Amino acid sequence: MTVDEAKLNDLLGRFVVDVGASFQALGAALGDRLGLYRALLAVMPATPADVAREAGVDERYVREWLSTQAAGGYVTYDPASERFSLTEEQAFVLADPGGMQAAAAFLIPLAAGTNIDRIAEAFHTGEGFPWHAQDPRLFEGTERFFRPGYVANLVSSWIPALDGVEDTLRAGARVADVGCGHGSSTLLLAEAYPASRVVGFDYHAPSVEQARTRAADAGLADRVSFEVADAAGFPGEQYDLVTVFDALHDMPDPLTAARHVREALADDGALLLVEPYANDRLEDNLNPVGRLFYGASTVICVAHSKSEEPGTALGAQAGEARLTELLREAGFSRIRRATETPFNLVLEARP
Repeated sequence: MTVDEAKLNDLLGRFVVDVGASFQALGAALGDRLGLYRALLAVMPATPADVAREAGVDERYVREWLSTQAAGGYVTYDPASERFSLTEEQAFVLADPGGMQAAAAFLIPLAAGTNIDRIAEAFHTGEGFPWHAQDPRLFEGTERFFRPGYVANLVSSWIPALDGVEDTLRAGARVADVGCGHGSSTLLLAEAYPASRVVGFDYHAPSVEQARTRAADAGLADRVSFEVADAAGFPGEQYDLVTVFDALHDMPDPLTAARHVREALADDGALLLVEPYANDRLEDNLNPVGRLFYGASTVICVAHSKSEEPGTALGAQAGEARLTELLREAGFSRIRRATETPFNLVLEARP
């Protein structure tokens, strides 16, 4: 075997970047948990001692943390003053409570990594590893990762992209949000369309309890409710709108779930299906977004889907063609791509 030294060095360079990124993930999660980004935003331009004092933590740890963050481009360092700061973009992504809170996304791989031995065993046996068995930090990270996208797009672009649905919601509609998790999408719909009644369903009882708490805190408990139910058996009928956000591909039996949604819809109702963005061919997904979704899918989505029969395991990169095929098999007659973002496919399906 002849090794091309230039190609070898390029590959090793990628490993250095990725191993460094794994430590960046730990640092970002610590910064989020300890409020270090917010502390830096409050006192910048700042020394490590300034940030440590504001956050109420040890200065020596903060000095090393800030150096890591600066090396990764997450914070900015000025050699002349020896102080750290955040650009407006860095602040929006990492520090602003109303921003992206992107550091929380690192909770997802960190949480999944705590079960690496059990997931490795699932590789051997072909069995699954269910969502509810994951570390609870996964549930927090998932909600906080997806919520900014829902805030930015759900009411402003995704609902208006559906045929006539916005008017129906404004007039007063029956809505089911299936696989609602902590209820971010459910609460956004209830807040934006006060004449409508929205119910969120999820099979994971602790997530439903969290969603109920959030509804009460937001003052929305009079027009939104949450129930423990799976996608293939949630109660109710004649829904004007059923939504499934980033959840269908995780389900062990997405076909049966889609059939149940079809049966639960009114004749003129609509399914809003939001899935991770993917092209239909593997070679067209070999990019940073595809890498993110394939990686999460391996240890979370496919693992959960294989935890029960039939273990369809669509994966987070199923793509529009495969999703459309499944929806047609489930009995939907009209399916179209309503819109998209760099991270989402947004499909509208009608009976």
